[in-house]
Amino acid sequence: MNLQIKNHTFIICGATSGFGQATAIALMNDGAKVIGIARKQGGLDQMKAIYKNKFIAVKGDITSSDTINHVASLANEHDIDGILINAGGPPAKLFEETRLSDWDDAYRNILRWKVELTQKLLPHFRTKHYGRVVYIESSSVKQPYENLVLSTSLRLSVVGMMKTVSQEVSGQNINFNMVAPGSHDTPAINRLIEKKSQMTGQEFEKTKLAFIDAIPAKQLGNPAHLGTLAAWLLSPLAEFVTGQVYTLEGGAVKSTL
Repeated sequence: MNLQIKNHTFIICGATSGFGQATAIALMNDGAKVIGIARKQGGLDQMKAIYKNKFIAVKGDITSSDTINHVASLANEHDIDGILINAGGPPAKLFEETRLSDWDDAYRNILRWKVELTQKLLPHFRTKHYGRVVYIESSSVKQPYENLVLSTSLRLSVVGMMKTVSQEVSGQNINFNMVAPGSHDTPAINRLIEKKSQMTGQEFEKTKLAFIDAIPAKQLGNPAHLGTLAAWLLSPLAEFVTGQVYTLEGGAVKSTL
């Protein structure tokens, strides 16, 4: 597919694994340049070795203000066209297992830094009169999942922010959208299955098979396929799409909304 992004530049958070890596690859394969943010140098070096001058590696913790300020300066320096805002989630816990400190951490790690990053980048997009912002969250914003009370609660706040900002900048060719994945074949899903295994006393592999069997599609999602959707939402082709939440969950969400 021609996404009309040749010579466009995008910032991708979490660019060396999971959904971030899948989106970065989809963008670069279509001719774009990617500024990839990740915490570990090894993964960045691997991406750089493969994609050469299409990939600019930036080591840092995107949830920290120092890294956010650096990313904001890169956005102006490279005149970016869009950003994928993406990072890991909090530990899997039941509500009664949580402590107030867990909720404080979840606020900082799921919501606060995304507010700060969005506020820092919005002036760039306003000046450019163009921008694409895509958040990667979770299908739990449409239907809660067991052991994910911290994730679900704070990710719903991100939905509220995203939809509100999309209205505030409407008519300026600056679009905000969200991809909300269900169970995909990523390291994060194994942590959830491990939690379930500990609770039930069932071995990990049997728990994983039962977990997959409970998905109507009878399989885990492919991160690479999700990456193509995120890349499309970051492209000029998504000019008429804003304030939307796209769930990719193999039919697990029963909601009609």
